[in-house]
Order: sequence, then C-alpha cells, then structure tokens
Amino acid sequence: MIRAARSATANIAEGYGRYHYQENIQFCRQARGSLYELLDHLTVALDEEHIALNKYSEVKDKTLKSIKILNGYIKFLKQQKVQA
Repeated sequence: MIRAARSATANIAEGYGRYHYQENIQFCRQARGSLYELLDHLTVALDEEHIALNKYSEVKDKTLKSIKILNGYIKFLKQQKVQA
C-alpha cells in the first residue's frame, strides 16, 4: 500500500517536470492506476481483517477524492494541450 501511494505522488511529480502536456498526462494516468491499485490493496486488507471498517472507509474516501482531483487535473492538461 505504501508503494502504491508513493508511486502515485512520484508519477505526478515526474509528469509535472515534463516539457510536453501529453507526457504529463501520461504520468498522471499512471498515478491514477497506482491509486486504483491502492484501493485494491485496501480491500484486501479489509477482507483479511488487517484494518477496521472505519479506517477502510476513511482511506477509501480520501483515495477516491484524490482520483477525482487527478481526473480534473488531467482534463485541465488536455485543455491546455489543445490551446497550445
């Protein structure tokens, strides 16, 4: 779970450092994939009773919110690409 979370932020940072919008978008898509991976690990942790339901719900909600924010950023980047 830690690796998936760190991968998401690292991909966003790496994409931000790229010159072209399309490269940034691609790294954001990879970050989004890592967030979905985190959701899967979270579900497994709940199924295996490694975390409580309230903690699961809290982290799941934050992860889903992060995905929505990232989707908005990707949409913004696509608009910037068209205008460039």
